[in-house]
Amino acid sequence: MNPATKQISKEKARLDTIARHIQPKAEKPKLVTSTCISMSNENIVKPGMRSIPRKREEVLKLHGWGYNDSQFKMNEKGVITFTGSKYKLSGMVMPQLRPWMTETIGIEVDETSESIKNIDLSKIPKPIVNEEFTNELSKTGMEISTDPMDRLVRSHGHTLEELFLLRKGETNKRIPDMIVFPRNHDDVVKLVALAVRYNICLIPIGGGTTVTLALVCPENEERCIATVDMTQMNQILWVDEKNLLARIEAGIIGQDLERDLAAIGLCTGHEPDSMEFSSLGGWVATRASGMKKNVYGNIEDLLVHVRMVTPRGVLEKNCMVPRMSAGPDLHQFILGSEGTLGIITEVTLRVRPLPECQRYGSIVFPNFARGVECLREVALNRCAPASIRLMDNQQFRFGQALKPESEGIFSSFIDGMKKFYVTKIKGYDPANMCVATLLFEGDPTVVAQQEKAVYEIAAKYQGMPAGEDNGQRGYMLTFVIAYLRDIGFDYEVVSESFETSVPWDRVTDLCRNVKDRIHHECINQGVRYPVMSTCRVTQTYDAGACVYFYLAFKYRGLADPVKSYLAVENAARDEILANGGSISHHHGVGKLRKQYMSRTVTDAAVGTIKSVKEYLDPRNIFGSGNLV
Repeated sequence: MNPATKQISKEKARLDTIARHIQPKAEKPKLVTSTCISMSNENIVKPGMRSIPRKREEVLKLHGWGYNDSQFKMNEKGVITFTGSKYKLSGMVMPQLRPWMTETIGIEVDETSESIKNIDLSKIPKPIVNEEFTNELSKTGMEISTDPMDRLVRSHGHTLEELFLLRKGETNKRIPDMIVFPRNHDDVVKLVALAVRYNICLIPIGGGTTVTLALVCPENEERCIATVDMTQMNQILWVDEKNLLARIEAGIIGQDLERDLAAIGLCTGHEPDSMEFSSLGGWVATRASGMKKNVYGNIEDLLVHVRMVTPRGVLEKNCMVPRMSAGPDLHQFILGSEGTLGIITEVTLRVRPLPECQRYGSIVFPNFARGVECLREVALNRCAPASIRLMDNQQFRFGQALKPESEGIFSSFIDGMKKFYVTKIKGYDPANMCVATLLFEGDPTVVAQQEKAVYEIAAKYQGMPAGEDNGQRGYMLTFVIAYLRDIGFDYEVVSESFETSVPWDRVTDLCRNVKDRIHHECINQGVRYPVMSTCRVTQTYDAGACVYFYLAFKYRGLADPVKSYLAVENAARDEILANGGSISHHHGVGKLRKQYMSRTVTDAAVGTIKSVKEYLDPRNIFGSGNLV
C-alpha cells in the first residue's frame, strides 16, 4: 500500500469511528468555509486580493523597506516628511527630525549617497537550468519563472548587507535560477518529490522580511536552485467557531490574515513588527513573537497543527488536540527550522473573538532602571497588558523628534502635563527619563482591573501616567520606524536592529554594557561621527525579557562601511552572550548568526539538529545553509 492510499485508509477509519458516536440530532461544529466578507472600508483590500501581488516589485521596494510610495524624505524646504497614503504619519512634516539626526548621527544635507534605482538586469547571473526537472514540473500546472526580475526580487531579505549591495546596483554572486509558485499543499508535495528525483535545491520564501541572510543562495551551490514563492497559497481554508481554530495556508501575509478573520469577528492577535509583509509560514519557521504576546502568546502558543512537506514525506500529527503526550513534540522540530527541513504548507491556529475593549496608555519614568523594575513586577504579578514596551532615554528623545508639525502620530509624551511640574517639581531629568507604552485588550472589566494594577505598580517606581493618546501613537509608530533606515542610507548612515532575550536580573547591566561596547568598537573601526546606540524592552516573561537594540552611525571616511558595521554588531553580540543573553529572541539564526550556535547550545544539541536534518533531507534538497 502506497503512503497516499495508507493515509486515506487511516482517515476513513477515523471518520467511521467518529460517525458511530454521532447522534442523528447532535449539533455539528460550525465550519466557516466561504470567502470571508470584507469590512466596509474602501481602503481595505477586498476578498480575492492580497497585500503582496505576484509581481511584488510593483508594490514593494526592491532595495528598501515597505511600500514604494512610503518613505521619509527631505522636502524642498529641507524638512523631513513621510510620503504616501498608507499610514497615519503619511503626508506629515516632522520639523524636529532633521535637527535630531544632525545632532545624534551627524548627517549633513549636502553629504548624500544616492541609490541606483534600476539594476541592470543583463548583469544578473544566468540561470542553471535542469531541463528534465523543468519539463516534469511544467506538467503539474504550477507557474515557473526564470525572469531576471522575479529571480532578483526573491534573492534577498532585509539585512544591511543585502540592501547596501542592491543600492549600489549589484547583486549576490548566486541568486535563484527559477521561481516556482505552488497553489496548494498537493503542489508542494509534487514539487518536493520532483526536486528529490532531479536533485534540485529548494529555498522557500514568504514575505521576504528575513533579517538573517536566510534567502541568500550559497555561492558554491552548483545545482539548480528553485526558490518557492508561497504567497499564492494565501487562503483561510476553514474556521471552526466551536473549537476556535482556523486552518490557514502558510503563504498568507499577516495583515491579510487578520483582516479576513476580523470580517467574521475573530483574530489571532499575533502582531510582529513586520506583520504587514511577513507570512504565517515564516512566523512558524522562525519561532516568531508578536507585540501582543502577553494575551495571545507567541507563535508556538497559537499553533495547534502544522503540515510540512519534507523529502521523506509529509511531517504532521494525525490529530488536532490542545496537548498530547506521545514522545518528543514534532512541532518543535518544525518551529524554528528556517526552511532547512521542508516547506510549511498549512497551519492550524487558535483564534479568538475580537476583543471587546482596547485601550492604550503610557507611563513616564525618571530613568531606565526604574522602568525595568516596574515591568518586572508587572510580569511577576501576571497583570501585564497585551503589550508593554519600555524605551530608553535616547528612544524617548527620538520619539519627540518624530512629532509632526500638526497633530498626528507621535505628539510629545509631555503634552498634557506641565513640563515645569515634571522636571522641577517631580525632579525628572530630561536626559534620563524614559517611557513605557501600553496596550490593553480584552473584556472591559478585566482591562479595567489590569489598568488599575499596572498604574499602581508604576507609582511604586515613580512612574507617572502620560496619556492614552501617546500610548496609541507610540504603538502605531512601530509600523513606520523600519522606513527610517532608508533615509539614513541616503545620508551615508548605516543602521540595523537586533534583539536578544535575557533574565530579569541582567537586563539593566546588559543594556548598559552592550551600548558601551558598541561605542568602544565604533572608535576602533574609525567612526568619526556621533553613534546612536539605543534599546527598548519589548516582550516580558516571568523569568526575563526581550531587548531590542538599534545601532546607527555615519560611515563617511570608512573604506568598507558594511565590514565596519558587522565588526561593531558582532562585538555587540559577543557582549550580549557574555552578559547572559541569547543570540536571538525571535529573528532566528539564518546564516548571519550560525557562528554563535556552538556558544548557544551544546555540541550534542547541534548534533541532534544535524541528525534530524540528515534523516529528513539526506540529499540536502533544502540546502539554504541556514542554522548549522
